Amino acid sequence: MVRQRDRFIDGLRALAILGVVGGHWLVGALVATPAGGLRIDSPLRYQEWLHPLTWFSQLLGLFFLVGGYTAAAGLRRARSRGETDAAWVRRRLGRIGRPVVAATVILIAVLPLLGILGLGAGTARTTVVLFLQPLWFMVLYAVVTALTPYALRLDRRGGLGVVVALVGVVAVVDLVRFGPAVEPALVGYLSVLPAWGFAYQLGVAWSAGRVDRRVAAGLLAGGLALFMFLLVALKYPVSIVSVTGSTRSNSNPPSLMVPALAAIQAGAALLLRDRIERLLRRPRIWAVVAALNLSAMSIFCWHQVALAGVSEVARRFGTLPGLGDRPVDPGWVAARLGWLPVLALVLAGLVLLVRRYEHPAPAVAAGPAHTTAEATEPVSR
Repeated sequence: MVRQRDRFIDGLRALAILGVVGGHWLVGALVATPAGGLRIDSPLRYQEWLHPLTWFSQLLGLFFLVGGYTAAAGLRRARSRGETDAAWVRRRLGRIGRPVVAATVILIAVLPLLGILGLGAGTARTTVVLFLQPLWFMVLYAVVTALTPYALRLDRRGGLGVVVALVGVVAVVDLVRFGPAVEPALVGYLSVLPAWGFAYQLGVAWSAGRVDRRVAAGLLAGGLALFMFLLVALKYPVSIVSVTGSTRSNSNPPSLMVPALAAIQAGAALLLRDRIERLLRRPRIWAVVAALNLSAMSIFCWHQVALAGVSEVARRFGTLPGLGDRPVDPGWVAARLGWLPVLALVLAGLVLLVRRYEHPAPAVAAGPAHTTAEATEPVSR
């Protein structure tokens, strides 16, 4: 029997997916080179007015929040069935890894063939770089997933105090990175796990019933206060994602801005739960949300490849606005927005071709409020 979907959980995950994909497509420019290839650029280098928009497109905090919630619930159910923690972790990591391995093998096989057919070495290298960029997220997500049994143990012992402690660790690392006596160094990468694990651990606490509306309001208010303090008083970079040429970054490695933004997003989403659930009862919206959830990992793997493919085809017809030209003015942004439906269609085609690797088992028909196949990686079991 297939369990009923939690529309709110699926809605948050779908929103995070759209934010990541749309954000990458808007800040990722592929500029045609004289040698006949494509090189990576970004409008964030030239247009500072875009930097605050990254606050609304960087929604990975929601993805980790939902991941922690569903993983904790799934592990508890697995334990009730007598399944060991190790077996649950192996099964869950397999669902994360299958689409990644499949995409890697396909690209290794296809790119040399495309090279024979005329694909330039520069474009091939750019495609590989774009494909690899999102994998940091998948590796990190796999790590926190593997640590889920320990996250449950920490939650039992410390509750929300563990979530606050993770923010404290990131604050200490930031003090070392940006303090008056020490220059930024590799020590900043000590914040990777606690900064992103903050939202995951918060999801674990949420699944245990520790996050009510009062806590959600506290997350929103506290996150906003911390975010504005870092931005205004301590002069943290405005962009939540890295900007080429900038001496400081909020994401590579992650700064205290990452958990602050995740707290804002989590608090706001939980406070708006009733409205979001009403919206998701609309059949067309729910159909889109369900489709995004069923192919989440495939979308992450292939959305940048779709951008490279469309840009390369367009380059053969000349330098088209929003694809092959330099992203130096608002006109480029407007033109790129016009290309988003084309990119979405190409990505949808790619996902249809490869989603069998995300769902190797045959689909099972179900009603509109149920899954139509075994849940994608982030969905609880």
